[in-house]
Amino acid sequence: MSIDAPVSRVQRVRHELKIRQVEVVRVRELGSHFRSISFGGAALHDFHSASFDDHIKFILGDGPDAARRDYTPRSFDPAAGELTIEFALHGDGPCAAWAAQAQPGQQVLIGGPKGSLIIPVDYDWHLLVGDETGLPAIARRLEELPAGTRATVIVKVDDAADRRAFASGAEVDLRWVASDAALLTAVQAWALPAGEGYAWCAGEAATMAAVRQELVGVKGLGKHAIRAAAYWKRGGSGFHENLE
Repeated sequence: MSIDAPVSRVQRVRHELKIRQVEVVRVRELGSHFRSISFGGAALHDFHSASFDDHIKFILGDGPDAARRDYTPRSFDPAAGELTIEFALHGDGPCAAWAAQAQPGQQVLIGGPKGSLIIPVDYDWHLLVGDETGLPAIARRLEELPAGTRATVIVKVDDAADRRAFASGAEVDLRWVASDAALLTAVQAWALPAGEGYAWCAGEAATMAAVRQELVGVKGLGKHAIRAAAYWKRGGSGFHENLE
């Protein structure tokens, strides 16, 4: 199977957009700068997240001044009706500030997911690259990969205390780095494997643009075989963009 197969096997699925009121049911500390918050409520009865790459809109406040930020559904338990989101507590944004003080019983609004990018798990290899904001999606993806698959994971965290163990049936080559420059260097040092694979990358806008250029422009990875997203932009707020 060639590295640059002519047709993408990734599928895009659209969902009806719904706004749901949910309530905090559980809070758990993760590392030094993360909190795992689980939400419940009757409005989640038909919630569905088809891909580790999904995002929901987390809404604080009302009207045009409401804070709206994108977050990955870390997990959803349909039997319990519980949605879990992992919040990075870096910076002083309104959603991070809310997450830092969140307690059971507090209520918020969420919207979506409005669509899913379903990336098959049966590629010969997988590359997952990200910073702190990409950790929830990376953790979820690794849990979903079956035994017999191979994944290289390159993750940047500022604080070594935020490094974590990942559960996965896959054979995982995990590489932690401490800066954006080191992240790009690690991607440059990574050798493109033989076979059909897929690269998923998410994090700061300029860094992810450089990672994508390295993989596509330098290493020759087909454009259909990569998903690169800017989850945030240095100096900006509420930024989310897919990089093409």
